[in-house]
Amino acid sequence: MNFPPLKEQMSKLTRGVQEIVPEPEFAKKIQKSIDTGVPLRIKLGVDPTAPDIHLGHTVVMRKLRQFQDMGHQVILIVGDYTAMIGDPSGRNKMRPRISHEVVMENAKEYQEQFFKIVKKEQTEIRYNGDWLGKMSFDKIAELMSSITVAQMLEREDFKNRYSSQKPISMHEFLYPLMQGYDSIAIKSDIELGGTDQKFNVLCGRELQEREKMEPQTGLFMPILLGTDGEQKMSKSLGNYVGINEAADTMYHKIYNITDALVGSWFELLTDIPKENYEALIKENILNAKKELASDIVKQYHGSSAAEAAVEKEKAIHSGDILPSDTPTVKLEAGNYGILDLLVAAGAFASKGEARRMIQNNGVKINGSAVADQNMNISVGSGEIVVQAGKRKFYKVATN
Repeated sequence: MNFPPLKEQMSKLTRGVQEIVPEPEFAKKIQKSIDTGVPLRIKLGVDPTAPDIHLGHTVVMRKLRQFQDMGHQVILIVGDYTAMIGDPSGRNKMRPRISHEVVMENAKEYQEQFFKIVKKEQTEIRYNGDWLGKMSFDKIAELMSSITVAQMLEREDFKNRYSSQKPISMHEFLYPLMQGYDSIAIKSDIELGGTDQKFNVLCGRELQEREKMEPQTGLFMPILLGTDGEQKMSKSLGNYVGINEAADTMYHKIYNITDALVGSWFELLTDIPKENYEALIKENILNAKKELASDIVKQYHGSSAAEAAVEKEKAIHSGDILPSDTPTVKLEAGNYGILDLLVAAGAFASKGEARRMIQNNGVKINGSAVADQNMNISVGSGEIVVQAGKRKFYKVATN
């Protein structure tokens, strides 16, 4: 097989990467694949504890696609066995255990979204229950002897839980060993993961060495911050952009991220050259956000949907239409003070916040700006549209 030259592969494959361990081995592995014509085996392990994929997940998936574009083979390991234990990485408490049936149902939906990014024809799907489920107790004991309790407690997550006297179950210590054994089972050359997966990936490397195999190289991607610009993107935190969300919802969320995120999102979520997006950001941050939002929406919904999302965003800002994700809030019929209504609708956490937004001309009822913070609103005679800020809308109706 003919591969692109080393320099071209390194330029593409190292974009956005935070750390390569050990770095010198990475180029050697690529050069070896060029010399032999044999594709590298690129491992990604996922535990489908939930079916939905958001942009945070796609950082690693996009890197897998780049490896495929260079001619390499992706091995997706579905953790049907490890998911029942739950990855302790980055956790301050034990994950709740889930059933094999739920894991397999999630895996089905997960793969449908996964293959929106990664090429199916260059992907091998393996389930780690195929080997972990058949492992003898002798083999498990042998695996456990390869790492000490002290090493486990060096992990930041375990260290924090241990020092704060939060329980750590013995089965959680098994997790990195099980994930590490996956690398032996599929003969991994490169394993991808977020920076929070470093311990697990290096455990796989160590286990391969014990088996006299050529050890894998770990390639670690940064953790994508969510739309709030403060915490890791997470559905539970509400700071996520789902790849299956409507095009206009996706566009709006991206267009409204904090300015500080724009550069990293361009780097990790698009193929736009660095010099191009840096020039855009420097020239006009709002235009840069438009370009970022359009590019990402185009990836998942196509060019026509991206263009329509741009036009819909303009119409929403002018008050002509409502966003497709506008929630409906059911309240008891009656008269409400405007501050009480805004809090009850979920537009603001407190009356103080609502009052300040009214003073800044940031609240509208049925398209009309609210000037009087003492006004009353009658709920019950039809649907009321509440707007808070530029694009927070709520439809208020009676129970």
